Amino acid sequence: MQKLVRKELNLAGHKLILETGELASQANAAVLTSYGDTVVLATVVSKEAPPDIGFFPLAVDYEERLYAGGKISTSRFIKREGRPSEEAILTARLIDRSIRPLFPGDFQAEVQVVITVLSVDLENDPDIVSLIAASAALSISDIPWDGPIAGLRVGRQNGGYILNPTEEEKTFSSLDLVLVTRKEEVVMIEASANEIDEKSFAQAIKFGLDQGKEILKFINEFSKEAGKAKVKYEIPKIDKKVEDDIRHFINEKIIKDLANPEVSQDEDWFSASLTKLEEKYIEDSQDNKNNQTQNITSKILSNILNEAVTEKLRDQILSNKKRIDGRTPDDLREISTKVGILPRTHGSGFFQRGETQILSIATLASPALEQLIEGMIREGTKRYMHHYNFPPFSAGEVKRLGPPGRREIGHGALAEKALMPVLPSADIFPYTVRIVSEVLSSAGSTSMASACGSTLALMDAGVPIKEPVAGISIGLVIDKNDHSKYVTLTDIAYQEDAQGDMDFKVAGTKNGITVVQMDIKLNGISIEILEEALTKAKKARLVIIEKILKTIPNAREKISKYAPTVIIVKINPSKIGEVIGSGGRVINRIIAETGAAIDINDKGEVTITSRDAQACKKAADWVEGIVKEPQVGEEYEGMVKRILPFGAMVEISPGKEGLVHISQIAQYHVNKVEDVLKIGQTVKVKVIELDEQGRINLSMKFGVNDQDSVRDGSIKHDKFKRPYPDYKKDPQRRERQGRFDKARRNRS
Repeated sequence: MQKLVRKELNLAGHKLILETGELASQANAAVLTSYGDTVVLATVVSKEAPPDIGFFPLAVDYEERLYAGGKISTSRFIKREGRPSEEAILTARLIDRSIRPLFPGDFQAEVQVVITVLSVDLENDPDIVSLIAASAALSISDIPWDGPIAGLRVGRQNGGYILNPTEEEKTFSSLDLVLVTRKEEVVMIEASANEIDEKSFAQAIKFGLDQGKEILKFINEFSKEAGKAKVKYEIPKIDKKVEDDIRHFINEKIIKDLANPEVSQDEDWFSASLTKLEEKYIEDSQDNKNNQTQNITSKILSNILNEAVTEKLRDQILSNKKRIDGRTPDDLREISTKVGILPRTHGSGFFQRGETQILSIATLASPALEQLIEGMIREGTKRYMHHYNFPPFSAGEVKRLGPPGRREIGHGALAEKALMPVLPSADIFPYTVRIVSEVLSSAGSTSMASACGSTLALMDAGVPIKEPVAGISIGLVIDKNDHSKYVTLTDIAYQEDAQGDMDFKVAGTKNGITVVQMDIKLNGISIEILEEALTKAKKARLVIIEKILKTIPNAREKISKYAPTVIIVKINPSKIGEVIGSGGRVINRIIAETGAAIDINDKGEVTITSRDAQACKKAADWVEGIVKEPQVGEEYEGMVKRILPFGAMVEISPGKEGLVHISQIAQYHVNKVEDVLKIGQTVKVKVIELDEQGRINLSMKFGVNDQDSVRDGSIKHDKFKRPYPDYKKDPQRRERQGRFDKARRNRS
C-alpha cells in the first residue's frame, strides 16, 4: 500500500485539497485535486522512448466527463463521450504549454499526463484545478521535471483584481487571465480582455505572481511528504573529436547560409540543414561499422545544429543588435493588405507580413445557424466563429491532409478571442458570422496575422466592428550565462521563433489589449521583460492598424448582395402560437408565399432570413400584422373565410379573424349573407368593437357617399369590388326601391 497523503489550503474562499496514495496506484504518480466541489484526477506515466526518436514525446490529455456536471448527452444515438471538444483540446494545450519548458531539453522518455474531470460545481473552472493537479503529480513523480508551477486565474472588476473568479464573477470581469508561475517568474500566459491597457495588464501579472507564491509553497510541502526520488538519466554523448568535426562542418557549410535571407528565411531551412548532416554522418557510420561515428543519431545531430544556430543568432543580436534578416530588433517586416479579392464571398481580406500570408474569408448567415455548445459546464450558442487552416504547402511540406489538429484549433481560438470584444451585439447586427483564415505561406506568427486578416474580412463584409484589431508576436533572445542581458524582438520570424526563447503574442485595438498568449523555452520570464514586450507590441500594433485603415477606413455601409437579409421581429411570447398557427398552418403559409426562412425562439424573437430583401420585409410585415392588436376605427382588406347564418368571418391578417354581423354588411337590409358575400371574396372592413373576450367585430358600412357609389356601380377603391347585386335586375328590390322613391317625392 502506498502512503496516503492529504493536504489542504484555503485559497480565495475555497478549499484546495491535494490527495495521493489511494487512487490509480499503477501510475508513476496520481493526485486527486479538489477546489470547491470541482474534482479532477491527474495521473503521470512514463516509459523509455524508442531509440533515436528525435523529439520529446510528451502527451497531455484532458478528459471531460459529462457525468461530472450531472448530464447525459443530448444525442439520440451516442450517449458516451466521443472525441474531445474544442474546449478540452484548448485546456490540454494550456497544460502542455505550461509544463513542457520544465522538462530537460534532451529528455526523450515518453511521458503522458492524463487529467480526468470527475466533478464540476459550475463555479470553479476545472482548467485551473487541472493545472495545479498536473503540477502536483509531476512534482511527486520520479520523472525529471523542474517544477512545481502554480496555475491561477486573475479577473478584473471596478479597477481591482480578483483571484480565481467564479463563473458568475467572470461575466462581469473585463479580464480573464490564466497565469502559470514558477518562483518569481512567469512560465505561461493565456488571456482575453476587453481592451485593457498595458499598465493594468502588467499589474494583473504582478498580482498573479504574488498570489502564486502561496500555491507553490503548498505544492512543495505536499511533494516533500509524498514525492519520489527523481530518475537519473544520461545525456547521449559522442566522441569529442567527432563533435568538433560536426561543428566545423556546420560552421563551414551551414551557418554561412544564415547570412543569406533568401536561403535561411524559410521554415524548412533547419530540417533541410539537418538532412545534410544526416547524409554525411549517419550514412557514413552505417557504411563503416567500426567507425567511431556509428553512435551518432539524428537527435544528437539536431541538438548540435540547434546549439550552433542558437549561438550564432544570439551572438549577432546581443552583440550587434542586428537580426539575421538585416532588421533591427524593433523593425516590422513589410506589410501588404487587400480587401474584396473574392467576388462571391460576403467579405475577404488578405494580410501579408514578410513571407507570412493569410487569406481570411467572412460569411454571414441567419442567427438560426449559431453553433450549439454542449459541455460539462456550459450549454448555449456561439454566433461568431473563427476557423484556421494550416495546409502543408504553406510550409513547403508534403503531408496527408486530415481534420484540424490541436495547432489549428488553438490558433483559430486565439484569433477568435482577439476579435470578440469589438463585435457588434445581435441587436445591432443580427447575423451569425464565420471567419476562415487560410494560411497560404507560413513564416512566423500566422495566428496574429489571422487576427489582422479577420479584421479586414469583417470590415469588407460590412460588419460594424467597434475598432480594428491587429496582432503581433514579440520574441526574446537572452544570454544563457547572464539573464540580465537580453533583447526583445518585434515581429519574430523563422529561426527567431525556433531558436529564440519566447513567443509573446499580443492582439488588440488602439485602445488596449484583447488577447495575449505567451510560450517560452526557458524556466521563466521576469516581469521586466514582459513589460518591455507589452510596450513594443503596442507600438507595432498601432502601425499595423494604420495600414489596415489605409486599405479600408470603415466597415462597408452595406453588406454584400450575396449575403442574406436578416430581420428580427420581437413579439410577446404569448403570441408565438398565433404566428405558428394550428399545426404550423400560419407560419408555413408565410414561408410558402414569401420564400423566407423563419425561426422563433422562446423569448419571442422571430428571425426572418432571405436572400431577397423584399421577401424578407414582406414576411416581417406579415408577422407584425399577426401580432398587432387591432384598434377600433382601423380599416383592413380581408378575405371572407366562413359564411354563418348571422354574418361572415373575415380574415384581416393571417390567423386573425373578425365577425361582420349581417346587420353590418350593407347600408340596406340584407336577407341572407350569401346574397352579398361569398367565401374567398376580398372585402374592405373596419373595426367597430373589441369585446371583453378579445373578439373582433367588423363592419362593411362606410360613409353614405361610399355606399351610394357602390350602388351606382362605380368603384371608389381600386381593390374594393362591388359585393352587392344590381337592384335593377332584381324585381322585388326594384319594386321596393320604386316605393321608396315615390314616398320621397311626395315628401318633397
